[in-house]
Amino acid sequence: MFAKPFEKPIRVWVGLGFPRQLNTVVDAYQFVIDWCGNSPEQKAAIRACRAALAGDVDAETARGVFVAFARKKDILIEDGAIPPILGSAQPKHV
Repeated sequence: MFAKPFEKPIRVWVGLGFPRQLNTVVDAYQFVIDWCGNSPEQKAAIRACRAALAGDVDAETARGVFVAFARKKDILIEDGAIPPILGSAQPKHV
């Protein structure tokens, strides 16, 4: 199957704290290709997604490399996370 679904979707922050869910290797590949930059983590995620799409590695291997990229870029949504902008805001009491 070309889509190569993940066992568990990856959730990342995009824009101004909007979540995006990546369900397949294709989703992750498109996201990392569109990401602005040229870091070693991004290159590794691109290679891993391409390898999974070619059938050289399984989807979960590519998922692990992509998660490392997203964590390094601080866009990975861990369970129970709140948007970065809301998370840094201090409550104001009047």
